[in-house]
Amino acid sequence: MAKDPICGMDVNEKDSLKLVRGQDTYYFCSEHCKDKFLKGNYQQAYMPSVGNAFKNVYICPMHPEIEQDRPGDCPKCGMHLEIKGFAPEENAQDRQERSLSRKFWAAVIFTIPVFFLSMGHMFGLVDTHSDFWRWMQFFLATPVVLWAGKIFFVKAWKSVLNKSPNMFTLIGIGVGAAYGFSALGLFVPGVFPDSIKEAGRVGLYFESAAVITTLVLLGQLLESKARNKTGQAIKALVSLAAKVAHKLKDGKEEDIDIDKVIKGDLLRVRPGEKIPLDGVIIEGQSYVDESMLSGEALPVLKKEGDSVIGATINQAGTFIMRIERVGSETILSQIINMVAEAQRSRAPIQNLADKISYYFVPAVFICAIISFVLWYIFGPEPALAHALVSAISVLIIACPCALGLATPMSVMVGVGKGAQSGILIRNAEAIEKAEKSTLVLTDKTGTLTEGRPKVTSVITASGYEEERLIEISAALESSSEHPLGRAVVDYAKEKGYSVSNAANFHYVTGKGVMGQVDGVFVVIGKKSFIEENSIVFPRDLIGKVTELQDKSHTVICVAAGKDFAGIVAVSDPIKKTTPPAIEGLHKMGLEIAMLTGDNENTANAIAKELKIKKVYAGLSPEGKQAVVRDLRKKGAKVLVAGDGINDAPALAEAEVGVAMGAGTDVAIQTAGITLVKGDLRGILKAINLSRQVMKSIRQNLFFAFIYNTLGIPIAAGALYPFFGLLLSPMIAGAAMSFSSVSVIANSLRLRNLKL
Repeated sequence: MAKDPICGMDVNEKDSLKLVRGQDTYYFCSEHCKDKFLKGNYQQAYMPSVGNAFKNVYICPMHPEIEQDRPGDCPKCGMHLEIKGFAPEENAQDRQERSLSRKFWAAVIFTIPVFFLSMGHMFGLVDTHSDFWRWMQFFLATPVVLWAGKIFFVKAWKSVLNKSPNMFTLIGIGVGAAYGFSALGLFVPGVFPDSIKEAGRVGLYFESAAVITTLVLLGQLLESKARNKTGQAIKALVSLAAKVAHKLKDGKEEDIDIDKVIKGDLLRVRPGEKIPLDGVIIEGQSYVDESMLSGEALPVLKKEGDSVIGATINQAGTFIMRIERVGSETILSQIINMVAEAQRSRAPIQNLADKISYYFVPAVFICAIISFVLWYIFGPEPALAHALVSAISVLIIACPCALGLATPMSVMVGVGKGAQSGILIRNAEAIEKAEKSTLVLTDKTGTLTEGRPKVTSVITASGYEEERLIEISAALESSSEHPLGRAVVDYAKEKGYSVSNAANFHYVTGKGVMGQVDGVFVVIGKKSFIEENSIVFPRDLIGKVTELQDKSHTVICVAAGKDFAGIVAVSDPIKKTTPPAIEGLHKMGLEIAMLTGDNENTANAIAKELKIKKVYAGLSPEGKQAVVRDLRKKGAKVLVAGDGINDAPALAEAEVGVAMGAGTDVAIQTAGITLVKGDLRGILKAINLSRQVMKSIRQNLFFAFIYNTLGIPIAAGALYPFFGLLLSPMIAGAAMSFSSVSVIANSLRLRNLKL
């Protein structure tokens, strides 16, 4: 017998409904309990109000096929595993970040004095040949290497066991060789030949081991901070959901938690409230702000029989709705799921250093072993000491300090340069992918356009001046909450026209408004609404109305008394910075397309004006994501720019997402790049920056490997048969340091980049 995890009822395992998830098996008394359990599991992953139903699953962001039920490191690349889904409580990523932070700052405190002690003789500060200062270096470097750097040795050892050499293998070898050689030279200096000693003492490289460890810790800490932000998009989406619903039962109304609402419940929704869940209006009508789905600022009229979506905002009227979808079935939950899945399935950055290190690590080992064997067999006495020195010199010169710095130094400088130019870059992956972009998909509202309706033109009828037309329109619209009405009021204030108060204001849903202004009866709304009130619409203006509508303008008709006063055209204007930005993207060889939830006519009108040839219009969040996915399958490297919640799935699905700074938190947290000023020209700067950063990284990798390519044979003794030269570990350490200096200097050049 087993217990149903939902109701606790004893169930027969043979006759019950069975569910196997990983290593766990569950039995249910009914389909209802099974469905409720599945919804509970979904909400556990994404909604903080529901308790744990399953064990958490941890995956590798670089290798999504790696999964386990506990925190740890990826056996392939050594990267820390991330929790799958969303956990509002403290999780492994938070703990890892704090642990890395503690280790890094402790390493900094101990490394600085080690570094100055090793260089003290250059400034006449200390005698580095003194036994006291040599032992001080050992005592200071040991906690850095063996405590703070322990994680690198563990990962390096795992990479050997798993036969997957990676960056941590190189780090373990380099730090271990530098520290081990120094410790050996300090404790048993007699095993080394006098030819490699200076003033009778073996050179120490504790500062190299400590500095390498500290710098790698810094890179790991920055990487952890970037990865730990991936769950914020999900948190922002979850925060959109309503918390309380007004349930109607037996003629009474009561407030209940949203989790207790079930299919078929009747709910009342008042003005200004979020719609609790997905359903259908059965009584009343209202305008609903669906910008979280469509990205459009204008509200949509909803009446009896129309569907409404949870988390959208009711604006004007009160209505009663019947719930049709709850839990994971709702549109909001589906968007959450799409964002989470797209974030996990995105192609990981292909780190060139990791690829090369797969072959480089075995090559270094082979070189060190060959060098040791040859010197031991054919070398002069003491053969063992010479063999050991040669092998350690190979390992020291192959130290991955420059290789480890190659990417993070360029990324850090590039990210800082971007921030100065209003470009916030989320991680190195976004930089690499932005460089490879071939297609830019941009949202319309708030990205190409201002995202706020504005009065674009005013046409008066005979006998009326613009000032009088706007004054009576603004007076009446000031009592309205409609975005178009607010645009008229804002225009009046901008022009300095007086705005008086209206009397007997009346709002006619879906048609317009009416009332008295200065004792005159005023009607504002659609052409048909004007005519319904027995006012003749001038024939000479009919063509103008059609022309404006064809250009995606909304036309507001105004009548005063029995006379037609004029029309006011309102539209969402294109940003002044958009045309030059589009032109610049074309010059960079990028293809541009529009991705919008707006209707096709409006989208095409905007696209024609901006010379955008391809338009994907009338799309839901799912539709936008599907378009991006399809284009990627066809080989396009897609960059998506958007600012709304409806853009979040597409931003997450793209190779790289770019969020406008004026957009929603969800769009910003989902995107790889955020433009603080919301200026599309920032995409030009971001792509240019990414190209320069990647160029710098490739140059750094060249510097890092050229030293190894030239230095390893010399360290192995290639010059000894010809010139009698055997590379000392001190020279190997100097070459290693010089390679690091070259990488740092090259990365710092990005600070002078003009974007």
